[in-house]
Amino acid sequence: MKKTTKKVLKIILPLSLGVFLIWYSTKSATPQERQELLANITSAHPGWVLLSMLFGLLSHLSRAYRWKFLLEPLGYKPRFLNSFMAVMVAYLANFGIPRSGEVLRAVTISSYEKIPFEKAFGTIISERIADFIMLLLVISLALLLQTEYLLDYFEENNINPFFTIAALFGLLAIGILILKQIKKSKRGILLKVKNFAKGLLEGMRSILKMKQKGAFLFHTLFIWGMYLSMFSILIFTVPATSSLPFGVIMVAFVVGSFAISATNGGIGVYPIAIGASLMLFGISKEAGEAFGWITWGTQTVLVIIIGGLSFLFLPILNRQK
Repeated sequence: MKKTTKKVLKIILPLSLGVFLIWYSTKSATPQERQELLANITSAHPGWVLLSMLFGLLSHLSRAYRWKFLLEPLGYKPRFLNSFMAVMVAYLANFGIPRSGEVLRAVTISSYEKIPFEKAFGTIISERIADFIMLLLVISLALLLQTEYLLDYFEENNINPFFTIAALFGLLAIGILILKQIKKSKRGILLKVKNFAKGLLEGMRSILKMKQKGAFLFHTLFIWGMYLSMFSILIFTVPATSSLPFGVIMVAFVVGSFAISATNGGIGVYPIAIGASLMLFGISKEAGEAFGWITWGTQTVLVIIIGGLSFLFLPILNRQK
């Protein structure tokens, strides 16, 4: 299969899946269920929506500011505005090609701040490691708060979470073996990969060289605090979800976090996943999916607006470079 075809399929297939799920979800619903879903969405109070967007914006600003703590040990001090717009461009890119945003973010900051791509990308990987640790903490908290419900759900759907963990460790072991082979290489394409990996590792090690580790930790906690806030504040937009306990909100948040990566920006999958998770706790499918649509739509609009403006203003603000 040609590379061009593969690239097109990587874009089209997740997007098609999202569109299909939207169609199937609405098609399989009764007219009354569709009416209830639409009523829940259209009656959402704009005040809660705007507050959620504010929390989302603060998380993006904090992420851009946190980035400087990783770049400074490497000898680079990019303009905050460039860092912020690179972050927003990355989020927007993920709607087109899943997980492409990290690469585009590194390319963007490399183009406008003269930072080697591999080093910039290495710092982004370090960020993702820190965020992954935070996600694990959130998952752990959700499990502690709702252990009984989740275990029942896994049993009913024949889901074995330990298999997923074992698969991750297996992939990690394979990755270590590949890295050992690359490290031994002294010529050819593997040598080029080795030199690229050196720059990548230097960027990743920047998290250990930081002078302001406390500030990095603060921003990491703040980012995830804003994620939870922008998600949980929207429970007040749907009457049926307005009294959900914190533990249930945490479970839905975790489910939504994984759903985002399933298709381009979570299109189609996110509302269905949120609705399914809330059904475990007695919330109707229509109310749960309405909450999912409001949550997904709120942050998607924010990313489209600011990400689009970032695409426009990045070359304008850096035209002298």
